[in-house]
Amino acid sequence: MNAPLARLIAGQICLHACMAGMRMAAPLLALQQGYSAAAVGVLLALFALTQVFLALPAGRFADRHGLRRPVRWSVGMAFSGAALAVAFPVYPVLCLSALMTGGAAGVAVIALQRHVGRAADNPTQLKQVFGWLSIGPAVSNFIGPFAAGLLIDHAGPSAGSLPGYRTAFALMAVLSLATWFWVRHTRELPAVALKTGAARPRVRDFLREPMMGRLLVVNWLLASCWDVHTFVVPILGHERGYSASVIGTILGAFAIAAAVIRLFLPMLAAHLKEWVVVSMAMGITALIFAVYPLMPSALTMGLCSVLLGLTLGSVQPMIMSTLHQITPPHRQGEALGLRLMTINASSVMMPLLFGAAGALIGVSGVFWVVGAAVGAGTRPAWRLRPKTARPAG
Repeated sequence: MNAPLARLIAGQICLHACMAGMRMAAPLLALQQGYSAAAVGVLLALFALTQVFLALPAGRFADRHGLRRPVRWSVGMAFSGAALAVAFPVYPVLCLSALMTGGAAGVAVIALQRHVGRAADNPTQLKQVFGWLSIGPAVSNFIGPFAAGLLIDHAGPSAGSLPGYRTAFALMAVLSLATWFWVRHTRELPAVALKTGAARPRVRDFLREPMMGRLLVVNWLLASCWDVHTFVVPILGHERGYSASVIGTILGAFAIAAAVIRLFLPMLAAHLKEWVVVSMAMGITALIFAVYPLMPSALTMGLCSVLLGLTLGSVQPMIMSTLHQITPPHRQGEALGLRLMTINASSVMMPLLFGAAGALIGVSGVFWVVGAAVGAGTRPAWRLRPKTARPAG
């Protein structure tokens, strides 16, 4: 990992940690203020909702303006969202803060992914840089909630007091500003010149491309696996009488395993083919989902969680490398936005679908249905082979 990439990852960690900390603290404050679980669910959904609508415009903006301008706007939006929560820690403002910090994280990640992808010289470097970049969210998902939790418990006159929440929100605002400290001196890459008289790009052009269509379907299936695991494991554990700490440990084992495999991917990048890794991940995930509900104890469920984390954690760098190889350089930001839009739309809608399906066929049935769908996706995943190994930018 070189110094410029390390600075970009540090910037990504700071801004994503701001969003992750807000995503943990805001619902807790809403619950403390007496709002219902349904209201808290709406608040949580708002962190992903903005990204659904901003992703495509943000991608096109990054295609036109590069890295620093989108990140600067993202920092301003995240800082304003967190600062509003400091000044007015009430539910309507927390909802606005969720929209702003969630949207800011989405806009920034598109610009960062586009920049590091264009800076890579070949497919091996693509896998390496996206392997390193994918570690950032795993780190920030720990730093943000952990720091916010400490301040909520210890920064006020008593644990869970309003001053503690305000201090936590203030730290999230400072973290967002730290992003600009890391990114501000990054050298912009040369702009991609468009052909004179070229037709205005349209999203439907992407969707008509077989490779892009396959990639979006495969990526959506794999993203659904993350959602179903997060949604179903607490319900399954509750049905079996496991404590909250045991359920949290099972989910935590998944997150740690996903982060660990990403540490090794950059070192193995030269020996990996994207379509092979993605196809194998989908086949293994289908098998794990088939046996997961049959596990007789928390220990064996934890083992499945670790295996699933190792499997799904290997996928994102391969998907990102493939996307940059099959997308024209002048539309890579737009393609990244389209991918992020589908993922966040899934994160908003799939829990509702899982809940309805679980009521009809049981939570084990949800695992098996999603596992079957992922297994069926191995064929299009195997066909995700770029015809030419062109560089990203």
